Amino acid sequence: MKIFSAGSALADDALRKASQNAYFASRLWEKNIKTHIAGAKCIFVGMEDKNKLYCLSMSWIIVGLGNPGEEYEGTRHNTGRMALDFFARQMKFGEWKEDKKAKAHVVGGMIGKIAVVLVAPDTFMNKSGAAVAKFVKSQKAAERMVVVYDELDLPLGALKLSFNRGSGGHKGIESIMQAVKTKKFTRVRIGISPETAGGKLKKPSGEKEVVDHILKAFRSAELETLKPVFKKTAQALEAIVTDGPERAMNRFN
Repeated sequence: MKIFSAGSALADDALRKASQNAYFASRLWEKNIKTHIAGAKCIFVGMEDKNKLYCLSMSWIIVGLGNPGEEYEGTRHNTGRMALDFFARQMKFGEWKEDKKAKAHVVGGMIGKIAVVLVAPDTFMNKSGAAVAKFVKSQKAAERMVVVYDELDLPLGALKLSFNRGSGGHKGIESIMQAVKTKKFTRVRIGISPETAGGKLKKPSGEKEVVDHILKAFRSAELETLKPVFKKTAQALEAIVTDGPERAMNRFN
C-alpha cells in the first residue's frame, strides 16, 4: 500500500529502518482459515516455524484512518494512515496485503508474545466503520482496538491518547462507533491545526475552510515536524499493546 508520497523524507527514513527479513507473511480471511476463537481470526506467522498456525483470540487491532487513492497521499486527513505505516515499518511487520473482502489493507506480527493486526481501511473516511467491523466483532473486542487519526482540536505535532470518548465531529470515528456499537476503544490523536505566533491554536472555522485544510498536503516544514511525532506515536502504540491503555496514557499525555 502506497501511503507516503514517493521520495518523501519520512518514507525514506522508515524504509531504511525496515528489515529485509520481515517475519509476517500472511493476510486475514484466507479461504483455508476458518477457525474463530472469541471472534478473532487465525493467521500464519512465519518466523522460525513459518507453517505454524496461531489462533489469536487476544490480538490487538490498530486502525489508521485516511482516504484511499494517490490524490490523498500526504494530506492532513491521512495522518492516521501515515502514522500506522511508519509504525508497521518500525516494527518490521513486512508488506501490506490487500483484503478485498474487508475493504482494507492489512499487515501484522508479534510484539513480544502479543499478536497485533494493523488495518488501513480502503473505504473513504466516513465509511471507515464498514472495514473495521470485519475485524472487530463485538463490543468487548473493541476494547482491544486502537484508532490513530488526525485531530483539528490539537496543534500540529501534538499527540493525545484517550479512551471511551466521543467522536469530536470526526467522521471516521463516528462511522467506527456506529459500526462497532461502542465508544469504548482507545484513540491516538495527532494534531494537524496551525498555531499563532503566540502559541494559540488557529483551528480553521467553517465547513469549506475545514475541508480545504484537511485535504491539503502537508508542507515540507510540516513533514519535518511530524517526524518525531510519528516516532512518538509508534512508541505509544507499542506501550498500549504491552502495558495497556491506562499506563500508556499516563506516560504519553
